[in-house]
Amino acid sequence: MGPHPAVAAIRLAVRRVLHDILTDQSAFAVAGSAARGPASAAPGPLVLVACSGGADSMGLASALAFEAPKLGVRAGGVTVDHRLQGGSDIRAAEVVARLTAMGLDPVEAVAVDVGTDGGPEAAARDARYAALDAAAERHGAAAVLLAHTRDDQAETVLLGLARGSGTRSLSGMAAVSGTGRRYRRPFLQLDRQTVRTACLTQSVPVWDDPHNVDPAYTRSRLRQEGLPALEKALGKGVVEALARTAQLSRDDADALDAWAADAESSVRDDAGQLEIDKLFALPPAVRRRVLRKAAITAGAPAGSLFARHIEEVDRLITGWRGQSGINLPGRVEARRQGGRLVIRQG
Repeated sequence: MGPHPAVAAIRLAVRRVLHDILTDQSAFAVAGSAARGPASAAPGPLVLVACSGGADSMGLASALAFEAPKLGVRAGGVTVDHRLQGGSDIRAAEVVARLTAMGLDPVEAVAVDVGTDGGPEAAARDARYAALDAAAERHGAAAVLLAHTRDDQAETVLLGLARGSGTRSLSGMAAVSGTGRRYRRPFLQLDRQTVRTACLTQSVPVWDDPHNVDPAYTRSRLRQEGLPALEKALGKGVVEALARTAQLSRDDADALDAWAADAESSVRDDAGQLEIDKLFALPPAVRRRVLRKAAITAGAPAGSLFARHIEEVDRLITGWRGQSGINLPGRVEARRQGGRLVIRQG
């Protein structure tokens, strides 16, 4: 008899991602073989799992521990101690012990200091990814696996809708992201209950983070109240539909980004200045992408540059009434000068 369907599902998801990682590594090796000379025997790539001790990440760790040796991949783990709760260091040590018992090596706990920029959730996320980036560099990992599920994707799309965000934000989390395709999310097509069932079936111990049900956190309120209310009103297919929306939005955003990249050079004069008439002729979604990139290139921090900023700059092109320049984050100003749009740091 084969494994429980939930266990088979999480293992298959991880196996597919490991195959992708190995394919990427092979392509890199072929590209660099001429410079390095004859290849020598080397251990397989190291793949780390980011593990909080919750059901999603423990399920991911169990699947990685099972699949990695079969493919010649080394498997390790990292747990990040955000130090936001009493006893978090003890919890991190328990996670390290559990991952080690699964056969993962190396395994480490990394304590971080969580700031305040962007609110508690964003600050914790920034600190966590910084720690994971550092761990991947320290161990020479080919990839870091993250346990986001289809439910997490649905929540991300709803949060983007609530903020009035654009297509890129509605596209949610990518299956592959980060510098050098570092982050991989094998479970984006699996629902949270499937992963939890896999843990229960394998008797994998899990920890339920109280922050996940703390109403002080926006995502927690959405998880506990918002999505259940939507499912009650619209049916059980809401999570799957939102995840599908994310993928469709990602495809659209990728296409628009490519269009904007191609259009950027065509809207500049010989001196590299943006020409108003040519910008005006672009579709709004493409034009605003060109403007956003120009503002970032001029020195505006991407994380502080919001849709409202770009809309104000866009009005210098589409709703010109003699208004003065637009001040953007990073001491950047956008100003109309004759038939040109000048975006520069003051």
